[in-house]
Amino acid sequence: MQIDLRTVSIKPLRHTFDHIARRFGDKPASRYQEGTYDIQQTDIFHYRPLWEPERKLFDKARTQVEMKDWYDLKDPRQFYYGAWTIARSRQQDAAESCFDMIEDRQLGDIIPAEVRQMALDILVPMRHVEWGGNMGNSYISAYGYGTAITQPCLYHAMDHLAVAQYLTRIGLVLDGPASLDKAKDAWMQGAMWQPMRQHVENLLVLQDWFEIFVAQNLVLEGLAYPMLYDYLDGDFSANGGTAISMMTRFMAEWSTETAKWVDAQIKVAAAESPENAALLSAWVRQYRAPTLAALAPLAARAFGDKAGDVLAEVTSQFNARCAKAGLSV
Repeated sequence: MQIDLRTVSIKPLRHTFDHIARRFGDKPASRYQEGTYDIQQTDIFHYRPLWEPERKLFDKARTQVEMKDWYDLKDPRQFYYGAWTIARSRQQDAAESCFDMIEDRQLGDIIPAEVRQMALDILVPMRHVEWGGNMGNSYISAYGYGTAITQPCLYHAMDHLAVAQYLTRIGLVLDGPASLDKAKDAWMQGAMWQPMRQHVENLLVLQDWFEIFVAQNLVLEGLAYPMLYDYLDGDFSANGGTAISMMTRFMAEWSTETAKWVDAQIKVAAAESPENAALLSAWVRQYRAPTLAALAPLAARAFGDKAGDVLAEVTSQFNARCAKAGLSV
């Protein structure tokens, strides 16, 4: 008996889904493309929102920004759910190893008292600001248009919860559970935090989802994170608070990564039309002033006499970033 073995090549009838093929051609697509493009529902709506009957359930008119193709707002990181969870898992492993080392070797106990109190006063109450960031990006993911922008905003919302949790753990390491009650009291009643609290609450009631994107993801985070996780973090490291810098590792890396994504969205939207560029620029100018006013008391506590210089440097860097994205601020 003789058995002949041979290889048979089967040519697929098509390489990807029809809606992907219509956009990119019938060729193998990436996971990001399959999980992102042309998923937004555009018709077959059974009813209009009872709370907003003049609009469709998913309506392009929910923002003043206009795009010919909302899928131009692609994520340079190409995050779909699988890629995002893998990336954050690696970052979490690194962060956990830092916290484990600090707790096992009790490195928090050797931090100078003044540096420790600075972290408790500035970093731990920021967990409430992160909650506001979560709410804003959740709103964008619910009312925005086009999966290319709503999908990463949902990931961004969840990342804000991660940052809030790490800030919570910093408080627990430095001062135990009492630190969280003190931080909440400071957020609710402390004079230093009331401008920031007012600003965050004002952002919660905005209706235009792209305006929230600019006010929260570009302006607030673009000014606050460099001040906290660059300038203040440098002071921690220089004054015996290296353990604090280790515990803020995720925030520093995350803010740098997400800034590239935010800038890409702003750059594409601004390049779409002069009207978009003018609108986005106006929003930046509108929200930059109250953001800086909210950061001023925190900067005064963190940097003392150098607060003005630090805020000026942060603002200058932010303005240059906006100009690079095509805005006039």
